[in-house]
Amino acid sequence: MATGEEIVPALQDSWGDFWLFRFFVNAAGYASIVVPGFLLIQYFKRRNYLETGRGICFPVIKSCVFGSEVKSVHQEDGSLPPRAEPTESSTARQVFKLLFCAAGLQASYLTWGVLQERVMTRTYGATETEPGEKFKDSQFLVFMNRILAFTVAGLYCALTKQPRHGAPMYKYSFASLSNILSSWCQYEALKYISFPTQVLAKASKVIPVMMMGKLVSRKSYEYWEYLTAALISVGVSMFLLSSAPNRHVSTVTTFSGIILLAGYIIFDSFTSNWQDALFAYKMSPVQMMFGVNVFSCLFTVGSLLEQGALLESVRFMSRHSEFTAHAVLLSVCSAFGQLFIFYTINQFGAAVFTIIMTLRQAFAILLSCLIYGHTVTVVGGLGIAVVFMALFLRVYARSRMKKRSKKLPPGETPVQKV
Repeated sequence: MATGEEIVPALQDSWGDFWLFRFFVNAAGYASIVVPGFLLIQYFKRRNYLETGRGICFPVIKSCVFGSEVKSVHQEDGSLPPRAEPTESSTARQVFKLLFCAAGLQASYLTWGVLQERVMTRTYGATETEPGEKFKDSQFLVFMNRILAFTVAGLYCALTKQPRHGAPMYKYSFASLSNILSSWCQYEALKYISFPTQVLAKASKVIPVMMMGKLVSRKSYEYWEYLTAALISVGVSMFLLSSAPNRHVSTVTTFSGIILLAGYIIFDSFTSNWQDALFAYKMSPVQMMFGVNVFSCLFTVGSLLEQGALLESVRFMSRHSEFTAHAVLLSVCSAFGQLFIFYTINQFGAAVFTIIMTLRQAFAILLSCLIYGHTVTVVGGLGIAVVFMALFLRVYARSRMKKRSKKLPPGETPVQKV
């Protein structure tokens, strides 16, 4: 009887920690907020509340359901506002700005990557007699990232001049939900696969991003974009197939990691394309960051409270001060990294930003191998080289296309799109 009583809690713990079970529990928590919200929005629209509504709540409901103004004319790139052209300044000043942006991006996201792997794959409180315990709730980490990003974006919007906001607030919830799920899949995947594998999988997300672009935004792409996407797929396949098999890792575990990575890529692709569509309204990237994180905080804190996981995670933080420091620093790096992204694109354009972030991915793999002892075979190294070569080719081809399109008469395209 004693043995049977011990087995039941063990089975409950194993089911509670299984990623698929956690996914559905989290999704149920989000649904408990999304469904009532959807019904309220439909109710206000059917009642034609914009014409008949009155009272103290009218401005809030109008902003959340209808927005304050119609869509603006689509911007040239369909996503970000045109970057400010640099005014006359010394070369030294521009170089200093570039170094500042590169250092900020590298420091933020390299630290974020190292801490992410530390939090999800290592134990806390280990001693000579005690093995320690791992932190298991990825959703709490997502919540901490989003609450700090919400605070930073809110302060930035309050202290700087921003365009008048016109988008209905509820439209941010779609990008928020997919962003939460992609981040959760990213954290969970580290329980089953190595960090270098995860980084390369992120590099290959251009393929589903293109697919989502066709489905969600009806975008068209040049042939060189399909070619570089295929090269990235080849490089990632070389790395995955050449990795030394670990006898202690089961096929089920590896399959779970692949499924979670696929979930991350799909959800993240939807997020970027939905945000592109939202930029049709007059808004700045920081306003987008604020709007998405408002709903992200609402969804995650609601789900955590319903599961009773918020107090459990707080207790873990109280037991392990090292974890508290890691979780806070992880959130700080994530929030300020987003601000560095906006500033870099505004000052130097998307091409320079992409080069910096591509180098960051290479450095992240190197750091992970040095700190956590991951091994990479020769064929795996060649696969990594193919991936980054394809990424740089994309940057080069895109910059050439932009220069060529400026020289062509209006209405002509230099390369046939498909």
